[in-house]
Amino acid sequence: MRSLPTGSVEDSSSALFPVGRRGPYPGSTTPVGGLRMAQVYAHAPVLVDEVARLFAPVPPGTVVDGTLGGGGHAAAILERRDELVVLGLDRDPDAILASLHNLERFGRRAVVRQSRFSAMAPAVAEAREASVIRSSDPVVGVLLDLGVSSHQLESSARGFSYRADGPLDMRMGADEGPTAAEFLRRVDEDTLTTLLVANGERRYGRAIARAILASAPTSTAELAAAVERAVPPAARRRGHVASRTFQALRVAVNEELEELAAGLRDAQALLVPGGRLVVIAYHSGEDSLVKATMREAATGGCTCPPRLPCVCGAVPTMRLVTRGAHKASAEEVARNPRATSARLRAAERLAVPS
Repeated sequence: MRSLPTGSVEDSSSALFPVGRRGPYPGSTTPVGGLRMAQVYAHAPVLVDEVARLFAPVPPGTVVDGTLGGGGHAAAILERRDELVVLGLDRDPDAILASLHNLERFGRRAVVRQSRFSAMAPAVAEAREASVIRSSDPVVGVLLDLGVSSHQLESSARGFSYRADGPLDMRMGADEGPTAAEFLRRVDEDTLTTLLVANGERRYGRAIARAILASAPTSTAELAAAVERAVPPAARRRGHVASRTFQALRVAVNEELEELAAGLRDAQALLVPGGRLVVIAYHSGEDSLVKATMREAATGGCTCPPRLPCVCGAVPTMRLVTRGAHKASAEEVARNPRATSARLRAAERLAVPS
C-alpha cells in the first residue's frame, strides 16, 4: 500500500525515464544508487505464477500493479503478455528505485509512479495525459499484493519488526504522516484497545494498551518490551508475543483498511469488461474486506433468499474467478515462508446492461 504522485518517469524511448531527462536513471537517482537499491531490495513476491496465469486471458491494455515493490509480479505479467503495459504504483521510495532498475528491460511497457494505490484513478489519468500510456488502452487488470514487504521488515530503520531494534516508524512512505511513535502519543486507551482487539489481542488488548501508553515507546525494542510485560508467559501463543501488536499499529499508521476500501472501489470503476481484479491479502481484516467487496459485486448486492431466483433487481458487476481463497503450495511456503498467510482472490468485470 503505497504518497500521491511526486514525479513523472518517461522520455522518448522509455516510460521509466523522467520527463526531459535522458539516460538510464531518473534525475533524482544515480546509476550506482539505483543498482545498489535493486541489489538490497530483497523481496520474493508470492504466488507469481498464479498471478500471471490469472491475467493471461485479459484483453490487451494496461494492468495497474498497485503494490509494485521490486517489480516481481509486474515482470512476470510483462514476460507473458507482449501486448500489456503495467502501470506500477508504490508508496515506498525504496521500492520505486528498485523497480525502476528491475523493469528497465521492458522499456515503455513499464511505467512507474510513486503513489498510494487508493489514488490509482488519478494516477491512470495522469499517465494518459502525459502519454506514457495511451488514452485508448483500457485498464484490463488491477493487482494488489497487500501488507509489508520483506525489505521493509528486514530494514531496522523502518521500524516494522520486533526482530531488530530501530526507530518506531512503520510508515510505508517516507515522511508520510505520523510515525507509529507519534500515533501512540496521540491515541487514547480505549481506541488503542479496540485496535488491538480487532487484530487478535482479545484477552490482553487493554492490558497491552495500558502498558504501551505508560511506557511511551519510541523504538521497536521498547514497544516489544511493553507487550511482553503485559502478557503473562503462560498465556503466550506460538510466535512472538508482540507480533499482533506490531501488525495492528502498522495497519493504523498506514490507514491500510481505508486504503484498501478506496483501492477496491477505484479498481472496479476503472476495469473494462473482461478485466480482472487480483488481490493477495495476509491477515483476516484485509481478506474479509476483499471477500465482502467481491461477493457484493458478484451478486449485485442481491437481498433475495439463497437458492431462490433474484427478484430484487440486483445487477452483478463482476464474476468470481476464484472460489474461496487460493493459498500457496507447500513447495512455495518452504521456499518463501512469507507465503504461508497469503490468500489470493480474483474477480472479472462483467459487461453491465445499459
